[in-house]
Amino acid sequence: MTIVPAAEALDLDAETLAGHESVLYCRDEETGLRSIIAIHDTTLGPGLGGTRFKTYPSERDALHDVLRLSQGMTYKNAAAGLPFGGAKAVIIGDPRTDKTPELLRAYGRFVDALDGRYVTAADVGTNSDDLDIVGETTTHLTGRTVAAGGSGDSGPDTALGVFVAMRAAAERLWGAGGLKDRTVGVEGAGKVGGVLTKLLLDEGARVVVADPDPEARERVSAATAGAVQLAEYLGGPLEVYAPCALGATVTVARVNELGARLVCGAANNQLPTQDEDAALHEAGILWVPDYVANAGGVIHLVSGERLGRTRDEVTADVKRIADTAREVLSHSADAAIPTGAAADEMVAARLAAARA
Repeated sequence: MTIVPAAEALDLDAETLAGHESVLYCRDEETGLRSIIAIHDTTLGPGLGGTRFKTYPSERDALHDVLRLSQGMTYKNAAAGLPFGGAKAVIIGDPRTDKTPELLRAYGRFVDALDGRYVTAADVGTNSDDLDIVGETTTHLTGRTVAAGGSGDSGPDTALGVFVAMRAAAERLWGAGGLKDRTVGVEGAGKVGGVLTKLLLDEGARVVVADPDPEARERVSAATAGAVQLAEYLGGPLEVYAPCALGATVTVARVNELGARLVCGAANNQLPTQDEDAALHEAGILWVPDYVANAGGVIHLVSGERLGRTRDEVTADVKRIADTAREVLSHSADAAIPTGAAADEMVAARLAAARA
């Protein structure tokens, strides 16, 4: 196994990695592991963030993804009031064909080499069963199965956090009725989108679920007794757009095409560029910043597994995401600034206070 600075492995200039404390590249010829761990900021504690196992066009594309994701984790953990900094990892490859127990154990040794500065968890392409195997070679992880002493799948709490944030924003837009009788489009029928759909139906919303995978659509249909409209790709008219798949889908043009006034979902890095934050604000589209809305999963991991809180306490912690969303939306309105900028200011203040 070879572990070197990413700048050396990928022939990068220092400016590319500016703002990150450490970015490391690992290659293990025996198992085929190629992985990058990016530690963005440890002001509040060890860097905590999931491991994304994904096929990338190039290692540079993988690097770009892990840098954005790790910075997002700093903001997510700070906004949620957790005692952790931000970090993220990617494993380059197809999880359907390249994921093996040997590779996961090698990845665990990579994590372990950072001596606790990085605490890993699951993300796209990895799950609790994988973490049980990673945990054979490192203790610096969270999100293992319940049988292995972990807190299990964090997806339901991610969905719950998105739901309470969405409801808080809907009440701000439409009054006490909130989401009742509103048409919500959920993009992505995975483990988060499926749970979110059921919560929305229970609230009295009309739900459209879109996913290009017919098996994913069928799972949601079966779980909801056919109470949702299913589509391969999301179209309008909608009142709420919930991006719960991959990022970079939230643009003014896209939201206007859907007809939505509110955007709130579980996907990370929803905006393709920071300019879109101001554009959404100017267009009168209310966006709940992704790292505020989707923090339920990391709260589940930290409160339930790392801090040992009860199930009821974890649920209460997740539901407080609604208060954070209200705080961000109120600051945005009072200061006449975009919601993303308002959330960033809140996080910056918390980090500055911790450094002081």
